[in-house]
Amino acid sequence: MPATSRSQQRDRTRQHLLETTVACLVEYGYAGTTTQRIQDRAGLSRGALLHHFRSKADLFAAAVGYLAQLQITEIEAALETGPDTRGTRLAAVRGAMSGPAFQAALELWMAARTDPALHAALLPSQREIGRAVRALLAREFAGRDPHEARVAYESLLMLLRGLALTSALRDDPTLTNDILTLWLTRVLPAT
Repeated sequence: MPATSRSQQRDRTRQHLLETTVACLVEYGYAGTTTQRIQDRAGLSRGALLHHFRSKADLFAAAVGYLAQLQITEIEAALETGPDTRGTRLAAVRGAMSGPAFQAALELWMAARTDPALHAALLPSQREIGRAVRALLAREFAGRDPHEARVAYESLLMLLRGLALTSALRDDPTLTNDILTLWLTRVLPAT
């Protein structure tokens, strides 16, 4: 087996820290995700953590980009496994906006409400996700008035975010599907 270079080891350690951060955000929420908890769960020393991320703010800023990439990768993977239909595309968006990566991102969103540095770190990644989702659904909004298309697209994102938040207290898959079906038939009727 070939030896691992220092660069590869650094990359693996950084990746491990980001994965651990996401797992902690999902399990403990933002308030419960401390650097000590991340360090312990990752099985790394304080020095290793600080070598990669000088502060909790640096770690969370990196986690934002990592989460955005996870969500985009989820969308792309869903598209590769199914037929290229409106239903498949919408299911890919819904999946990326309801799984663990999205739950962790929601924790960071809520914290960003009162943390200007985290807010600033979130914006570029959220725009990147928005571009990926818009590109994915471009055919659904083609030919519409630009303002109407924007309102339709944004309403879908707001609906999915709201459903994800609601599921924390009340998880009713039947109702969720009925709500999404209503949105689909009213906003994106079959053409």
